[in-house]
Amino acid sequence: MAQSGIVKYHVRISYEIDGHVERSDVVGAIFGQTEGLLGPEMNLNELQRTSKVGRIDVQTKSTSAPSTGVAIIPMSTDIETCSLIAAGIESIDKVGPFDCRFRLESIDDVRAAKKDEIVRRAKEIQRKWSIKTMSESESMLNDIHHGSTGRMSSYGPSKLACGSGMHDSDWIILVEGRADVRNLLRAGYDNSVAIEGAKIDQSIKKLCDSKKTVVAFLDGDRTGGYILRDLKSMVKVDYELRADPSVEVEEMTPQRIDEILGPVAEEIRSSPRRPRERAPPSQPDSQGPLAEAAATIYKSLDRTLEAVAMDASRNVVFRVPISQVVSKLSTQSGIEYLFLDGIVTPRLLDAAKRAGVKTVVGQRSKKIDDVSGVTFKTFSDMGLSS
Repeated sequence: MAQSGIVKYHVRISYEIDGHVERSDVVGAIFGQTEGLLGPEMNLNELQRTSKVGRIDVQTKSTSAPSTGVAIIPMSTDIETCSLIAAGIESIDKVGPFDCRFRLESIDDVRAAKKDEIVRRAKEIQRKWSIKTMSESESMLNDIHHGSTGRMSSYGPSKLACGSGMHDSDWIILVEGRADVRNLLRAGYDNSVAIEGAKIDQSIKKLCDSKKTVVAFLDGDRTGGYILRDLKSMVKVDYELRADPSVEVEEMTPQRIDEILGPVAEEIRSSPRRPRERAPPSQPDSQGPLAEAAATIYKSLDRTLEAVAMDASRNVVFRVPISQVVSKLSTQSGIEYLFLDGIVTPRLLDAAKRAGVKTVVGQRSKKIDDVSGVTFKTFSDMGLSS
């Protein structure tokens, strides 16, 4: 008969019969030898008529005596009824003329199996949906990322690596190689171009001769110093920046890159009409002791990212990295001159004033209102750097 109703359990009963029988013989024995055994309400024919029992499936395991196999009985009753029917079938001792043994293997909860399948399918649906959602999200994030930081591009006949924003920006950052360009993109600067070698490409010379403001940002090692020197001898450089000592630009964190490039970017944006005009080379300043002190210290200070303090007799009071100079000034006195391979900032001048420093000289300076009692200059103002 056609199976109907909602199947709750599968009663699995194995059998072994001392002779060769057909499947129909097994089914007949199950129905015939349990009839009237458990009362009329437990009659398998009646249970099938009311859709409490489905079609019994007999799966044989042998084709010769003894006959072995499994009978699977789908049931829509409660577990107590399933157990009673199983016990009744286990009592069967004859199939035709042959002795037999029926043994309950299991009562499988079909609903639990369905639940497992539902959970498995739900996990599969969730995984596919997550992959789709993640792909869409990643695509959106990439669009935002590339829209804000730009992409790798190329410049000139030599296909020099550069950021895509370099072509439209009014200022450019010269770096040593492709990895530096990529790291600046990570930090949000898409206007860099790689020199890619000690020999300066003609396209770089042409770029630096344009109206763009040129910033050189090179490694903090000895090679970076050589490249900067050669670069300055061939092209116009408006700002000279270096990575921290012994550190390459490609190794720097985005935060550290922004700490170095940020003030320059701010200064360039505040005066966008033209690149910063560089003071023409001149003879050393003729202010007597200051000019002599500056000339004495400049060669040993250039490209070190250090600061040197001198007293009125030009004796060195201290020499520290520029990152420590403000804290060092708070513990010193008797300083006449402060020279630094870095930027003269309002914070530095305030610290110098409190320490009684008379003159501060740096590689360059931000826009600073006059600070009473402290004179500040750049080495280029004094004709010591070009």
